Amino acid sequence: MPAAARDRPREKLGRLGVAALGDNELLALVIGSGTRRSGALALANSLLETSGGVHGLPACSGDELRQVPGVGEARAGQILAAIELGRRTLLRPPADRPQLLTPGEVARYLLPEFGARPVEQFGVVLLDAKHRVLRTAVLTIGTLDRSVVHPREVFREASSARAAGIVLFHNHPSGDPTPSADDLALTRRLVAAGELMGIDVLDHVILAASRYVSLREAGRLA
Repeated sequence: MPAAARDRPREKLGRLGVAALGDNELLALVIGSGTRRSGALALANSLLETSGGVHGLPACSGDELRQVPGVGEARAGQILAAIELGRRTLLRPPADRPQLLTPGEVARYLLPEFGARPVEQFGVVLLDAKHRVLRTAVLTIGTLDRSVVHPREVFREASSARAAGIVLFHNHPSGDPTPSADDLALTRRLVAAGELMGIDVLDHVILAASRYVSLREAGRLA
């Protein structure tokens, strides 16, 4: 086999295993084929440059991927499907009910699924009296403000699950988990509503791709 052929991603994978491939080579295999003007590896390099590297890909929408010349509906769909498959391998099976006692444990539970989402999502983790997860519910998708997230929706979920406590969470697609003034105002409003309902708001965790801020840790929960 000629040296150039041996170095193609598919042949390299067969000889050396998947761990030997670079990010661009793995992405080229997901893409499958190039165009008349660009090979799959060149397309992969363009995508990684546009997204800021492999860690930026999960935050890209289909529209953003299609802005790269040579990436149409089908190739964008292949990439999004591969990202979602990878995300799901990090999630716990439904039968697993982890106990979340610290903000770090909450963040490790939520980050794989919600940290790198390209749009803002607000939700709650519903916990029993021993802080074991009952379920996680996303309540709103889009820009977060106090008018969109209503205490009625939050505590309807908590009451239906008979939760003893809840953790609020949302993601910042910007990659900066620093809480905004609206985040803090919303938290105060929901903590006060929880006191009336007899359901503890234990934390509000703001997520980015690989970072988080816990308002409980920061002393800004109320």
